[in-house]
Amino acid sequence: MGEWVIEPATVESLPDILQIEEACFSSPWTRKMLEAELSGNRFAHFLLAKRTTPGDVGSPSIIGYLCFWIIFEEVRLMNLAVIESMRHKGIAKALVSQALEAGAAQAGMRALLEVRASNHAAQALYRSLGFCAVTTRPAYYTNPLEDAVLMELDPIVSESAQVTEAFGRDGGRITPLQ
Repeated sequence: MGEWVIEPATVESLPDILQIEEACFSSPWTRKMLEAELSGNRFAHFLLAKRTTPGDVGSPSIIGYLCFWIIFEEVRLMNLAVIESMRHKGIAKALVSQALEAGAAQAGMRALLEVRASNHAAQALYRSLGFCAVTTRPAYYTNPLEDAVLMELDPIVSESAQVTEAFGRDGGRITPLQ
């Protein structure tokens, strides 16, 4: 990573989260909605991606966030955003991976999300993490009106479990390249 870290959000992060929300979405959540998720929803969790190295003068220290719910055995990815200048650096993937790890640690068995049908970059990100398209929800989004693709990861497989799967359960070893 180097230039950013992931940590839990606090209510004090709300202005920065709201600014990213408004910059990234055509129908952003309101301050009141975000505040309710941050402080009033016992199922909701927020992760922040923050710079560890100084950016340009006036550049934000919070560069992305993910709101997700853990409800019994299900992890629901609600809102994911990364500022435009920091996209394609692995930040979104790291946020989602950490949320999936948190969900699995709390007995989460599967993960769900909706994504705009036109958002091919996000769909590719989710597919790279093992999500599959399940169905389409017609006219789910507004501004503009658009279908949502419902994607699911079932079961949630942690990165450590993926390594075990890739190299076998018989104690196979990873041999470093010489």
